[in-house]
Amino acid sequence: MNRPLLAPRRPGSPGTRRRRPTGTLLGLVAWLCGIGFFLPVAWMVLTSFHSETDAATNPPSVGAGLSLHGYREFFGAGSGVSPWPPLINSLTASVVATVLVLLLAVPAAYALAIKPVRKWSDVLFFFLSTKMLPLVAGLLPVYLVAQNTGMLDSIWLLVLLYTSMNLPIAVWMMRSFLAEVPVEMLEAASIDGAGLTTTLTRIVAPVAMPGIAATALISFIFSWNELLFARVLTGIVAGTSPVFLTGLVTSQGLFLAKVCAAATVISLPVIVAGFAAQDKLVQGLSLGAVK
Repeated sequence: MNRPLLAPRRPGSPGTRRRRPTGTLLGLVAWLCGIGFFLPVAWMVLTSFHSETDAATNPPSVGAGLSLHGYREFFGAGSGVSPWPPLINSLTASVVATVLVLLLAVPAAYALAIKPVRKWSDVLFFFLSTKMLPLVAGLLPVYLVAQNTGMLDSIWLLVLLYTSMNLPIAVWMMRSFLAEVPVEMLEAASIDGAGLTTTLTRIVAPVAMPGIAATALISFIFSWNELLFARVLTGIVAGTSPVFLTGLVTSQGLFLAKVCAAATVISLPVIVAGFAAQDKLVQGLSLGAVK
């Protein structure tokens, strides 16, 4: 017996009307959250273009005249202290640590995702459990080791620390990304006689490039923003940009515009890297989340 076909739901039906307010409300909440995250950054940038007198007014003067005095002070116009060495130190430590993290995390994640490893979930949990240790708890042992080995105030000590700190989360992320690589491609490469290095560079890397880009960006951001170890283990030679930024805060004088200018300049590399890899970051994180 043929059943009558259901008539298609018209746009004005009750079911359609129920879904519209929910979508509008979620969109409004998303916009409010985005504006809430953006306003402090916009206020910091605006304050960096004010003079110290206008920046220190209470309530803040939004319509005050714009000035580059804060940026000139940050780049050493008045004090003669250049911010370029700390910026170069941060860039060197972050880039080298990110490259080392990828070189170590991709083969480790490949072994956990593709090769038959017993209790791979326990291995991943062990990697992730190393991030549960508070950084302050490991500060004194690391300081003593660095002091005894003569590595205090060395940029290579920061590279080693940043690599070890970001490696567990990188392996965890890359394992989810590499699990999406089709096994048939790996089997075909193995039949053609491709070795491990060839498989990783020519087969796995192009397919998992969004995940690699997302992992690299997160590792770079974590390394660039790290302050505790850099503050304690470095001095004049290997000081990073966050350490230089904290040194601008003094108990005397007006410094708000200068600090906002410094924070804006120091934030630019992370913002530029985020915008450059935005599509790869979203694609990579969504790929890992689905898996």
